[in-house]
Amino acid sequence: MFSAGAESLLHQAREIQDEELKKFCSRICKLLQAEDLGPDTLDSLQRLFLIISATKYSRRLEKTCVDLLQATLGLPACPEQLQVLCAAILREMSPSDSLSLAWDHTQNSRQLSLVASVLLAQGDRNEEVRAVGQGVLRALESRQPEGPSLRHLLPVMAKVVVLSPGTLQEDQATLLSKRLVDWLRYASLQQGLPHSGGFFSTPRARQPGPVTEVDGAVATDFFTVLSSGHRFTDDQWLNVQAFSMLRAWLLHSGPEGPGTLDTDDRSEQEGSTLSVISATSSAGRLLPPRERLREVAFEYCQRLIEQSNRRALRKGDSDLQKACLVEAVLVLDVLCRQDPSFLYRSLSCLKALHGRVRGDPASVRVLLPLAHFFLSHGEAAAVDSEAVYQHLFTRIPVEQFHSPMLAFEFIQFCRDNLHLFSGHLSTLRLSFPNLFKFLAWNSPPLTSEFVALLPALVDAGTALEMLHALLDLPCLTAVLDLQLSLALGVCPRRSAPAASERPLWDTSLRAPSCLEAFRDPQFQGLFQYLLRPKASGATERLAPLHQLLQPMAGCARVAQCAQAVPTLLQAFFSAVTQVADGSLINQLALLLLGRSDSLYPAPGYAAGVHSVLSSQFLALCTLKPSLVVELARDLLEFLGSVNGLCSRASLVTSVVWAIGEYLSVTYDRRCTVEQINKFFEALEALLFEVTQCRPSAALPRCPPQVVTVLMTTLTKLASRSQDLIPRASLLLSKMRTLAHSPATSSTHSEEGAEAIRTRATELLTLLKMPSVAQFVLTPSTEVCSPRYHRDANTALPLALRTVSRLVEREAGLMPG
Repeated sequence: MFSAGAESLLHQAREIQDEELKKFCSRICKLLQAEDLGPDTLDSLQRLFLIISATKYSRRLEKTCVDLLQATLGLPACPEQLQVLCAAILREMSPSDSLSLAWDHTQNSRQLSLVASVLLAQGDRNEEVRAVGQGVLRALESRQPEGPSLRHLLPVMAKVVVLSPGTLQEDQATLLSKRLVDWLRYASLQQGLPHSGGFFSTPRARQPGPVTEVDGAVATDFFTVLSSGHRFTDDQWLNVQAFSMLRAWLLHSGPEGPGTLDTDDRSEQEGSTLSVISATSSAGRLLPPRERLREVAFEYCQRLIEQSNRRALRKGDSDLQKACLVEAVLVLDVLCRQDPSFLYRSLSCLKALHGRVRGDPASVRVLLPLAHFFLSHGEAAAVDSEAVYQHLFTRIPVEQFHSPMLAFEFIQFCRDNLHLFSGHLSTLRLSFPNLFKFLAWNSPPLTSEFVALLPALVDAGTALEMLHALLDLPCLTAVLDLQLSLALGVCPRRSAPAASERPLWDTSLRAPSCLEAFRDPQFQGLFQYLLRPKASGATERLAPLHQLLQPMAGCARVAQCAQAVPTLLQAFFSAVTQVADGSLINQLALLLLGRSDSLYPAPGYAAGVHSVLSSQFLALCTLKPSLVVELARDLLEFLGSVNGLCSRASLVTSVVWAIGEYLSVTYDRRCTVEQINKFFEALEALLFEVTQCRPSAALPRCPPQVVTVLMTTLTKLASRSQDLIPRASLLLSKMRTLAHSPATSSTHSEEGAEAIRTRATELLTLLKMPSVAQFVLTPSTEVCSPRYHRDANTALPLALRTVSRLVEREAGLMPG
């Protein structure tokens, strides 16, 4: 979140119109053309950068202004801060056809890096990426490894390697590997010289000291990212930059290029005796540059793991230790995939590292690359991978669900390693309640990730429980909020902050009734079920919790989660229909009906969920048309109550339409006249309930779509059981009369009443010709084929034209 001042500046920048921007650019042009580029120029460029970066869409600048920005960027004597601002503004404009920066004529290394950043932001339009890469390589060839200018160019080279791996030729790749070896292994162990202190400085004060470890001890081994000092030399900065690009370069320059060995081939190499022998003999022979780089990278990572054991004196160094551990494990994984001999040299330290960090909540992010390592190398790692995954999926989501960075990395880990889980996929699927804790707490950023992950999590055995969990997701968010509130509320506060400064999980912001309910033993079973770590195979009705936690329905985090559920439900049904058999489809349909009136009362939540449930009920019926006959008793019970009809109008409409469409011997030979009569009576009673106009009744208004679908379905059923035609005709006549009455205008709009009147008239006309009604309302499978809709000479278009003429003539003969 931005401060109030920053929000005000961003708002002003977004409100600036094109005409104002044009005038401001004219002023900047005058300043850039002056001989002295003073503070006014700096301030104006800062404002321009804010204006063009504050909006999602691109701002257009005058060509004169763009040309002057490019020219200023290329001035050798231009102040560095102005050049950085010019480059930032030009990057915000990219890609743009008006940019024409000259790479070849730039000599200063810092200018080269800034120009390169703009060219790379353009994309590879005219092979700019290759040109930039070749320019950096020429600089590498023409300067010594300790040259000061390379410090600014190495990050550019790292970007080029990622964007265009094929840019480098074989001899150039060899040169870069040699340079990386020098920077990683032979950086100075002395701190850099301080800047001159002026008159009062002394020679003794300017003497550089040795670099230290994070715990303050003098470093005795080679320099790494975790080495500390007050000032660093250029080769030490190159050491840091080299490590930052090491993994990308190893992937690019591996034995198979950017790819890696196949899993089967790698397993054979990892298990061979030759790999064990090569692990002990590689140090005694002269290695080619790429193999030498891998050897140095291995030593570097080993040293980082050793340095991470030291107790850091500063919190920043402690955080850096954890970040370096993550990168070191990832680099070791790449090395072991490229050369299996490294696996046996890595296992002992990685097993020890796993044992050390698994009990440290602060180092939990290191467990993900470690788990990936053990998963990648399978049985060759000789690690109880099942125990690793049980700890990963059981404890981490429970303890760290509130960490947004870890949540994203954890779900990304699951997605990236699906192809490696094989025998452990059941562990992942059974752990979906824990994974949903990440989703419930971080729903906006994780929704798209879970949409991609859900197909792998959905299983026929846990589909029903997962659907319940998705529908209860906002309730889970509220419970996690309470749980975290109580966990943090145990520690006394030194001073009570203002309400606006309190965190979202501050206990004082929660309703006391919710906190008391969370502690109440009477409801502990329901809370325990909602917070379960694994799929239990059972389902619990959480309606009591919905009422207890209603005061938290308006919380921002709960509302965000509620907005994400419809999207997640769509993804779930898309996946479950791929694995569902007939029995599961029936159970899913019953669950939709049962949960439609049992949802957490978050604002707007029920409407969004009912929209999805209604469309998915129709999809299930399309997938299995016999569902209507098999679930006839349950559907009759669902239609037997008008309570909550308006809040569930979309679902009721879909159920009624499905009955009219699929309650037929065409779709199920088990359909009987008795069933049709029972449904007719139930729908007739429902139509009477929703259309009666009693001033004393507390019934909410019913949408006209429900009424028209009810009339249409009753007509369909009557056409299949002709004894019902007189009752249906009488009912439709009453509906047509009712649509003309003044009382209807208080219930429905004029358009709604007209729709009901028109539909009743059309259906009445059809019922006067039972054979035509059955043909139109219940067409055979052959009639439903596309040929009957494309060929004008076939029976269906002819029948429709005939019926249309009859309906028009009948309507013309009617009074009023």
